[in-house]
Amino acid sequence: MSIAKQLASTLGTSEAEVTALLLRAPLHYKVYKIPKRTYGERTIAQPSAALKALQRAFLLLWPLPAHGAAMAYRFGLSIKNNAQQHQKNSYLLKMDLNSFFNSIDPVVFWGEWDGFFEPLDAREKELIERLLFWAPSKKLHGSLMLSVGAPSSPCVSNFVMHRFDTKLDLLCREKKIVYTRYADDLTFSTQNQGVLIEMPELIANLLVECFGAALTINRRKTVFSSKAHNRHVTGITLTNAAQLSLGRKRKRYVKHLVHQFILGQLAAEDVNHLRGLLSFAKHIEPVFIYALEKKYGPTVLAAINEVNHD
Repeated sequence: MSIAKQLASTLGTSEAEVTALLLRAPLHYKVYKIPKRTYGERTIAQPSAALKALQRAFLLLWPLPAHGAAMAYRFGLSIKNNAQQHQKNSYLLKMDLNSFFNSIDPVVFWGEWDGFFEPLDAREKELIERLLFWAPSKKLHGSLMLSVGAPSSPCVSNFVMHRFDTKLDLLCREKKIVYTRYADDLTFSTQNQGVLIEMPELIANLLVECFGAALTINRRKTVFSSKAHNRHVTGITLTNAAQLSLGRKRKRYVKHLVHQFILGQLAAEDVNHLRGLLSFAKHIEPVFIYALEKKYGPTVLAAINEVNHD
């Protein structure tokens, strides 16, 4: 059964309607930019509602596997689970991939496909490419890439990294290194001093082996650290006592906002922001919440969570 017919059956529509949408799918995106956390802008390409429905249906029909080292975009896992893998190790290496989603194209995708699924004919491959990839040139026969904004992109990104994750995880286990990947963030930790020094070069070579020149390391974001320095994994601080922490700076910020709330000086959006920070703190470092309750009283935190600013 063709991909269009399977999608049509899943969504309760006609095969002709699905095929017509798929043929022009790479153009059905709303494109806008948002500021990055540090500097520059990130391009978001969000598919139309109809295309999103097809992308989600595809993932139901073809669940794409992810390696165990992949910690992002998987049900039940979070940045906390990612950080926990490294909290007991003394030496840390963090690396980052350049333009991760936008570097993944159909060639990279099909390079992984045959290891898990039956080969497809050219027509079926074309329809799947148009379903999952965006045309930034706004030309149907222009180059295609994975977009930041499509509901299918996270699963596709984990899928195309499966072979890389498998090889790298095996290599790390041989060297007694813990490896995790959270989207484009690669984290390595160990108890053996000096063993991480050679990893950047090994990883660069493995990327070439798996993807040619498609995926590369952002050298500016390669960071070595140890217990002698601050260690952070996906925004979470690893303490020298092998615990997870919000970090001093974020704790001071939360305390400042709580104090401002007590004085009645927080706007509605700031209270919502504080509520989110407290929820995050409870998830990552519950003892900090107990400290806040001891300092300000449990009624204050309860009031923050109960205030309705809608």
